[in-house]
Amino acid sequence: MDDYSKAEVLMEALPYICKFHGQKFLIKYGGHAMVNEDAKNWVAKDLVLLKYVGMNPIVVHGGGPEINNAMKKMGKTPEFIHGLRVTDQETLDIVKMVLIGKINGDIVSKLEKYGGKAVGLSGKSGHLIKAKKKLQYLLKDSQKIEVDLGMVGEVSHIDTKLVDLLVEKNYIPVISPIGVDEYGNDLNLNADIAAGDIAGATGSKKLIMVTDVDGVMEDITDPSTLHKKVNVEKLEMMIEQGIIQGGMIPKIEAAINALNKGVDSVHIINGRIPHAILLEIFTETGIGTMIVK
Repeated sequence: MDDYSKAEVLMEALPYICKFHGQKFLIKYGGHAMVNEDAKNWVAKDLVLLKYVGMNPIVVHGGGPEINNAMKKMGKTPEFIHGLRVTDQETLDIVKMVLIGKINGDIVSKLEKYGGKAVGLSGKSGHLIKAKKKLQYLLKDSQKIEVDLGMVGEVSHIDTKLVDLLVEKNYIPVISPIGVDEYGNDLNLNADIAAGDIAGATGSKKLIMVTDVDGVMEDITDPSTLHKKVNVEKLEMMIEQGIIQGGMIPKIEAAINALNKGVDSVHIINGRIPHAILLEIFTETGIGTMIVK
């Protein structure tokens, strides 16, 4: 790329830098981009760049693949219901070990390597995420049946004081999705859903979900069916028709929840694409799916 082309790229970004200056962006970080070394580097660079051009990224991370690997090493088989991990006490201990003990620190280190200031948190930090046990239901023979997911929670309250303070002091908060119930028990939270709640509570302008798919598609095997922009009504219809299923359901639920709590738009992007976050925010066409009300 010649110097003129480089300048053109920068000028394309200018309106978006102006528009989003000072705004919070909630980045839900998951999938392939968390395990591939090149991807981890470019995600960290993207986030640090956002901070230095005047935006305020807040990171909520998952860790599904690494949790699955750790469980298998310990002789446990991961089990999911509607994309949510069934969590007994031993599984919860593994989840906390991987999320808080390993992944969170790795992300903080990457951000600081590229010039950012980051602080690792979990939902237990500063009463950040109060949670309650999640009730999950399945339809069987037209009957609504409750299933026990174990020590899986859903958010009941977000206290943003600590996150707000860190953002004000120019730190990037990096949050592991572990919540605490009223009795002091830890609960495993789906990272997508927690990200939606935190995005709403912090007044984030956008929720950007970095995952392993290009976005919302009519046919997961056909990239040409990607929806560049889609509304909630269409998504709900796609779930009813079984087009959206499995692990994508919590992402869509999180997106709808975030929009209902005041987030302007939700973006689902493929973290396998270099600098996917910058391409989605700073270009006219973007690369993934933008979800609006």
